[in-house]
Amino acid sequence: MKYDFDEIIDRKATFAEKHINLEKLYGTDKVIPLWVADMDFRVAQPIIDAMKERAENGIFGYTVRPDSYYDDVCDFQKRQKNWDIDKKLMSFSSGVMPSICMIIKELTNLKDKIIIQTPVYRPFYNAVKQAGRELLESPLKESDGFFSMDYKDIEEKAKQGAKYLILCSPHNPVGRVWSYDELKKLGDICLRCGITVISDEIHSDLILWGNRHIPFASISEELRKITITCFSATKTFNLAGLQSSIVVFPDEKLKQEFEQKWADFHVECNNCMSIAGTQAAFRYGDEWLEQLIEYIEGNVTFVLEYFYRYIPSIRPVRPEGTYLVWLDCRQMGLSGHELTRFMALKAGVAMSAGTYFGRNGEGFMRMNVACPRAVLEKALAQIRSAIEK
Repeated sequence: MKYDFDEIIDRKATFAEKHINLEKLYGTDKVIPLWVADMDFRVAQPIIDAMKERAENGIFGYTVRPDSYYDDVCDFQKRQKNWDIDKKLMSFSSGVMPSICMIIKELTNLKDKIIIQTPVYRPFYNAVKQAGRELLESPLKESDGFFSMDYKDIEEKAKQGAKYLILCSPHNPVGRVWSYDELKKLGDICLRCGITVISDEIHSDLILWGNRHIPFASISEELRKITITCFSATKTFNLAGLQSSIVVFPDEKLKQEFEQKWADFHVECNNCMSIAGTQAAFRYGDEWLEQLIEYIEGNVTFVLEYFYRYIPSIRPVRPEGTYLVWLDCRQMGLSGHELTRFMALKAGVAMSAGTYFGRNGEGFMRMNVACPRAVLEKALAQIRSAIEK
């Protein structure tokens, strides 16, 4: 089936966050929203069909996940990444960030130190600080728009007593898809220093330009034993509203502890629609995903070429994965707050401020390009016009 990613769908009537919170966050709703990391594309038809069929049943009582739920997850991971997962080590959660928050709050100790590699997704900061753990920031190294891990700094943080590291793979916001060698080098440090890795791999199916995502836990048996992996169908297939994710643990004891914490709050179950949607996505979504990747690559190429040609004062970082473009706006000479206001109030485009991702995000913006090409064309023309004025 051929999918139409150029179709413009009005999301305002569906209470979409990227529209509803504009006035609150940007001071105006008269902007093009390119901030929240979800997509403006209709999902794969098999997902719609499966959820329609479930809805037509007409009964939405308490629902138990079937064994086939985890079978579908495992089959998809094997097809897409050649990753063999023991389904006895998999748990359900309502989302990747709820999983990370629960792991940090309930499965770590109060005095534990946790490394994050910045700039990085803001909720990582919040998860560590709100749990009362000590946050250790290891800034990524940047060279001519290319970001890499600072292994020397990570080892220094490990010597300070770090017990955990939250890995963002692929990385949000800089778009890196970490190579096998990069991950192996990081893993060697973690093994040597006794660090457990919490690997956020929610963007792991959104890989561009023939790059390859390597699940951190798949590198070796030694690394599998120190890794907790979090991923989901929701980012891949634009199903964030279904609130469903997967956690893979290194052993059954840790898995049982995690599941018991959710059971204590009676939130250990999927809703019935998320079961139908998630299983359909993992079973039948490959064709849609292949076309999506091609469209996103086209959008990224369009954005990069537009900035290079018409707005040279902003330098976009070419992502290896995700549908997010990290924009270097430092030549504009504006503070993070000034930059956000300029883009929203002068250019009429709402993007995520670089400072949202940490102090070393100052002078950057994150643009979500998972939208119809015509929307991007309009947004970029508005940015160009505002800068020229």
